[in-house]
Amino acid sequence: MDFKSTSFMAHQSTRSKRLLSHTIAEWACSLKYEHLSPEAIQAAKLFWFDSFACALGGSQQEDAKILLKHYRAMSGIQATSRDSSTEPVLSEVEGLGMTNKHHHATSNGRATVFVSGFKTNPVDVAFLNGHMIRAMDYNDIYWKADPCHPSDLIAAPLALCESEGLSGKDLILATVIAYEIEMRLCEIGRPGVREYGWHHATLSAFAAPVAAARVLNLTPEQMVSAMGISASRTFCPGAVTAGKLTNMKITVDPWAGRMGAESALLAREGFSGPEHIIDGKEGLFAVFSHVEYKGQPATFDGEGLVKDLPASPKSHYRILDCGMKSFPIEALSHSPLTAMMKTVKENNIKANEVNEIKVEVIARAADILGDPHKYRPTSKETADHSLPYCMAVGLVDGMVTPLQFREERVRDQSLIPIMDKVKVVANDEFEALFPKFQPSRVTITTNDGKSHSTRVDVPKGDPRDPMTEEEIAVKFNALGGDVIGKDQCKKLRKFVMNLDSAKKLDELLDLTIAR
Repeated sequence: MDFKSTSFMAHQSTRSKRLLSHTIAEWACSLKYEHLSPEAIQAAKLFWFDSFACALGGSQQEDAKILLKHYRAMSGIQATSRDSSTEPVLSEVEGLGMTNKHHHATSNGRATVFVSGFKTNPVDVAFLNGHMIRAMDYNDIYWKADPCHPSDLIAAPLALCESEGLSGKDLILATVIAYEIEMRLCEIGRPGVREYGWHHATLSAFAAPVAAARVLNLTPEQMVSAMGISASRTFCPGAVTAGKLTNMKITVDPWAGRMGAESALLAREGFSGPEHIIDGKEGLFAVFSHVEYKGQPATFDGEGLVKDLPASPKSHYRILDCGMKSFPIEALSHSPLTAMMKTVKENNIKANEVNEIKVEVIARAADILGDPHKYRPTSKETADHSLPYCMAVGLVDGMVTPLQFREERVRDQSLIPIMDKVKVVANDEFEALFPKFQPSRVTITTNDGKSHSTRVDVPKGDPRDPMTEEEIAVKFNALGGDVIGKDQCKKLRKFVMNLDSAKKLDELLDLTIAR
């Protein structure tokens, strides 16, 4: 068959079948807060609590500071310690919100950047805040055919909710929608796009505009256009996470979130985008069908993308299947550290009582995390990939947060004798269970000869062993305490966990600002 006839057939099928963008848009536009399950609402609050923790920590990273400086310069604002009282010149993008006849904001179409309090248009704010959430690679995780971090996309609905004067319920609804579509997109690749060299931000560009458009209460036709606008310019090669890593590793996905916000605002004004961007002529499915993977063309389960979309409080929402990162460490370390913390807590073991910590893990974890130079880390980068260090500092400090990876803690000589008590061994029996499970067994032998053993098959934070509000609070206080202060951390937590009762979100944003 020649290329012209293939193109003609694709064009014919585009016209005759119902396009997925329309199915998704009609679902999202008809979904209301009352349709959400109590579990999905609670999960949205907890993921926001976790995301604010990550953002407060992320604000202190060098790349976040570079971006903030750049966007201030672009808007004509000089850096000050706090910019919430300054009045920047309106950008053209901001004007989108200002000129629209449906605009009913009380906040001048502007939104607030976390920590600095810098106010500018919601598109730039969506990006800056989304980047902060992602900056430490410590936010949520879902990994099926492709991996994703759905919270990379939720800063856009927040910025738009603020600039439009909307409520906490509006934000929760958009958050649940963002998770639903993003996670489904990462399930349907056969294989996932990452297997043939593309980054999952490619898929995020289809999900982000759906959530943003729902905040703006767009029609299904406008939402379809928003998807087309966003996805047609946000395909992302895997180079950003391959080889030498740069700041772009954690920037591409928040950029997809930014594009979602801008696309929704443009669609509201009447700007159009291709409806066939997913499964029509030369859309996502078509352009990747040319790829051969292990002798077969790459495909997508289009039916799976929209099958049983949740529509009532009795439905199962995907947000409940997403995981959190309980520790800022290499992924394979999470299970053994979870096992050790459980053993210590259940048996009330003190560091000075320990004679040996035996850690059984899969072979690749033993190889990556337990090799000899991991017993003497001198930098954060080595320490967070060192099982002996993570176990030792977790035993002594009772927690493993970014505070445990500050240079003075990593170089603390008093941890060396405890690291030397950690024995990392490969367990062949565990290999067959990976990756569905991440099994590890930790056996602590105390000085009196007693042994205490705990096996963990899923790490803390996995949806099968989710983090509680109190456990997220440990992470939140460690990341945010020095940034906005402990009192403000308490107030911010209270607001987030009562998000459904907030009529407006100005106070929420105000609580993220460092004084």
